[in-house]
Amino acid sequence: MEKDLSKALLHLQLQSCELSVLFVNSRRMKLLNTLYRGIRKDTDVLSFPLMDKQLHHGPLINGPQVLGDIVISVPKALAQAEEFKVSFYDELLRLLVHGLLHLTGYDHEINVYQRKKMEKKERELFNAIKTMA
Repeated sequence: MEKDLSKALLHLQLQSCELSVLFVNSRRMKLLNTLYRGIRKDTDVLSFPLMDKQLHHGPLINGPQVLGDIVISVPKALAQAEEFKVSFYDELLRLLVHGLLHLTGYDHEINVYQRKKMEKKERELFNAIKTMA
């Protein structure tokens, strides 16, 4: 997973950036979703950006920076892997990519255009990771 995350950061020209990834159970994810979004239910991935929300408009300058945190629900990832008929690893990677894009400023909840833009970038990044040596 760490190797693929490095590929994703390289593809986004953010290879000097750092972030943390936390894998949690459903109970912890529901608690975090309630505390930070006011939504009292489990979710698959949460992102907590620490930087400017417009990183996807260009590479960073001035060296290493911390992008933020990504939290992934392992039970949700397992269920979704089964539902989407993909491997558990691929579903974890998809959630990681989704969370990473949120850290760089993408937001699918703004409007349909932004959702489609993020979905396109998600597919592009996922496919780039899979094809990189």
